[in-house]
Amino acid sequence: MSAHSPKLQVHLNERLQKLKEIFIQKFGEVPLFYACAPGRVNLIGEHIDYCGYAVLPMAIEQNILAAVSVNETQDIQLANTNPQYTDFTVSTGDIKIDRANPQWQYYFLCGVKGVQEHLGLSALAGMRCVVDGTVPASSGLSSSSALVCCAGLLTVEANRKSLSKVVLAETCARSERYIGTEGGGMDQSISFLAEEGTAKLIEFNPLRATDAKLPDEAVFVIANCCVEMNKAATSHFNIRVVECRIATKLLAKSRGLDWSRLLKLGEVQAELAASLEEMAQIVEEVLHPEPYSREEICQRLGITLESLCSDILSPNTQHVTHFKLYQRAKHVYGEAARVLQFRAVCERAADGAVRRLGELMRESHASCRDLYECSCPELDQLVDACLRSGAAGSRLTGAGWGGCVVSMVPADRLDSFLLKVRESYYRPDARRAALEKQSLFVTKPGGGAAILFEA
Repeated sequence: MSAHSPKLQVHLNERLQKLKEIFIQKFGEVPLFYACAPGRVNLIGEHIDYCGYAVLPMAIEQNILAAVSVNETQDIQLANTNPQYTDFTVSTGDIKIDRANPQWQYYFLCGVKGVQEHLGLSALAGMRCVVDGTVPASSGLSSSSALVCCAGLLTVEANRKSLSKVVLAETCARSERYIGTEGGGMDQSISFLAEEGTAKLIEFNPLRATDAKLPDEAVFVIANCCVEMNKAATSHFNIRVVECRIATKLLAKSRGLDWSRLLKLGEVQAELAASLEEMAQIVEEVLHPEPYSREEICQRLGITLESLCSDILSPNTQHVTHFKLYQRAKHVYGEAARVLQFRAVCERAADGAVRRLGELMRESHASCRDLYECSCPELDQLVDACLRSGAAGSRLTGAGWGGCVVSMVPADRLDSFLLKVRESYYRPDARRAALEKQSLFVTKPGGGAAILFEA
């Protein structure tokens, strides 16, 4: 892994050439450089990065691409090749992010602001940017994080600075919280640390990425259920973060730990030096399956309602009155174990690897559906359609509540798999049928974010 953000000289392909032409048309000048950041598909390890646990994603070929010029003005001028996203101009001295209104430009500004704060830049270079994205929006393939990463990377370059990939990933993960999403850093990490041809086991604290070689005899297919889910526009995602935080505190208190400073389920395991299996057992002993009221949580922790609201709940979860702690903790410890099992199977590369990886993916989806409750009827229907069509394993990927399913399909069954999924899920529904072309595609592990100069 190079020490600094990668820079590549490229001959402009059709997409870059078109972006260059739009930029010239828009701003009357030639771009100085381009920045790209890929979307990702998480193969296994859902909703556990923010609990401190390793995940196993890969970058996909779909990405966010930006053409950039730099000037002496104090303005950032933004445009998008997609006409549904309006142009936007902001002074570099007045960057504000409206959490209540998660528009595309605010994700871009998250990346700018994060780099500005990390580098302590009192003044930023003026920039003109045209953005082009091929990652489907609100699909669970990390279009928003790819936009944050692309913006962070191009801000570093425009201001003639240099940061390592790891620091860029950590900075962009923190900066996405400006829009109100309390994610764990998986999306930004794989966007910067990805390498072509391999998935990555991403571990946190400290952040590191190791290759996970996928079986040659299988391919990965992404299918969009055609239900959109915007994490920042709803509280589903942050409710789960908060439920895991409260479960952390109750488990820690039950074992005599200093619960007030612990925020993540992974920290309880580390403090107790317990195995994941032992943690699952502690969940059974300490937490009850019935939802916890605010009053019960306050009573168990010996805190006031005011303290719960100000110290533990997030701004968009203040309205929640009941919390499912047992189910969320059980999912997290079980899913963390499945990630390690998945990686071990990849390393062994033995006969039957595809079948075993498929089983782990199916178990993961069942846990997301039943314990974490982050699926939806359409995702469940699509997973069933994929399994019936010949997938070895299939599961929701990304935050859930809509978006995409990832399936591992034996390579020799690919054509019949695609045909059957089209016929069983997309064709019977007019809206899905219209979206099918961009909703069902084969992907392979792509490379990470980079600055591109015209060769």
